Amino acid sequence: MSIDMSIRQLRAIVAVADAGGYSAAARQLHIAQSSLSRSVLEIERRVGVSLFERTTRSVVPTPDGAEFLTIARGLLSHVDAALNHFEGYLAGTRGSVTVAALPSLAGSMLPAALADFRHDRPDVAVSVRDGLADEVLAHVVDGTADMAITVAPSVPAGLSAPRIAVDRFVCVFPPGHRFGGRQRVAWRDLAGEPFVAFDRDTSIRTYVDRTLADVGVEVGPITEARNIGAVAGLAAAGLGVSMAPALVVPMMGFAGLEHATASGPVVERDIRLVHDPARPLSRPARALMDTLLGAAARELELPAGARWTTDD
Repeated sequence: MSIDMSIRQLRAIVAVADAGGYSAAARQLHIAQSSLSRSVLEIERRVGVSLFERTTRSVVPTPDGAEFLTIARGLLSHVDAALNHFEGYLAGTRGSVTVAALPSLAGSMLPAALADFRHDRPDVAVSVRDGLADEVLAHVVDGTADMAITVAPSVPAGLSAPRIAVDRFVCVFPPGHRFGGRQRVAWRDLAGEPFVAFDRDTSIRTYVDRTLADVGVEVGPITEARNIGAVAGLAAAGLGVSMAPALVVPMMGFAGLEHATASGPVVERDIRLVHDPARPLSRPARALMDTLLGAAARELELPAGARWTTDD
């Protein structure tokens, strides 16, 4: 037996059962009682059984009707939930967003923006994929992320990458180091200093190597690591000082390092919001992008040494 009926017909059966009669159910559904009666008879014809026992005083489900009602209520619950979800999706209050980001930005810059975003959209699911610069851009190119927050001197052709923030480099060092108590440490002061470097695959290393070359400074023995925590731990153990962006410093807090602004020159990173204009964004993703683009105007919190910006 193949049973085919509409959501409207399911609602009619449930309304009659809940109201205990046709008159009250018809009023709730804003239809004529005769029309409702015909709908119920048509459904009973299609399923091949009587769904209600009709008396002069009431209408009650038959055993077959009670089983049918259980199924109908379940189906309507799923339909209503799905439609409510889609309604929220259209309003940007439901759905999901995927953001790719450098680890330092995912851990110290993105949280304030996501908290602001989720304040009015608590039901939107957010996935953050952290990785190195090339990995982050690849997520946008292959469509596995709606957008990316990264530091990149260039992006693949066709991608949009407005600048949304900047942060400056600071020198980090263990307590008791000769740099202790300084407000600023010049890049030239690193000459001959044992140095803990981020490895060459990181965007941080590119900035540091270029600046050291520009000022003509050679550091002392180098210990390198890829992970922020590893660099912090190595520096805390006295293996050298390091240069790191301000947005990285909060993630080094466990190591008890001290820091001072790097100067001569002051070096800043441009932080960009990357997306593919050719790929339509969902409403939740569009709302998150607007939050990030408007972060400067909303004065969202950032760690010292970093600031939101609207210029490019």
